[in-house]
Amino acid sequence: MSKEKFPTTPAVLALKSQKSDFTLHTYQYEDRGGTKASAKKLGVNEHCVIKTLIMEDETGKPLIILMHGDKEVSTKALARAIGVKSISPCKPEVAEKHTGYKVGGTSPFGTRKAMPVYMEQTIADVPEIFINAGSRGLLAKLSTTELVRMLNPIPVNVAI
Repeated sequence: MSKEKFPTTPAVLALKSQKSDFTLHTYQYEDRGGTKASAKKLGVNEHCVIKTLIMEDETGKPLIILMHGDKEVSTKALARAIGVKSISPCKPEVAEKHTGYKVGGTSPFGTRKAMPVYMEQTIADVPEIFINAGSRGLLAKLSTTELVRMLNPIPVNVAI
């Protein structure tokens, strides 16, 4: 890593504690810019920037779904895939309560509450990804094998 000072987030601490091979990359966070803005600022394909989305089933049970930056989640397909009636995105304040992260800086690593992690299965086909490291404007670059090793996500086919 360079001499740049990176924030020590629960995600960064989790990555370090699992002896993950990763690098941190910063960019100027843009409110509502999403993965399109971060991919452009880092000069990478948006398909390789992975969104961490916090959703809940009809009973309010939270879950994490990882999705390519250039794709959306079919909540109907996700509900069918995991055997629940319905899935919907959590309100920002609810997502923050579950994860400990502000929306726009949500990481699947080091969350406040343990939640099941689902991953669009085609993410495994991408050799290296950029994923939020627990702060707005901070992404971790790591291999998908590292991601799978640390999170053990359940693969699903729910991209639209």
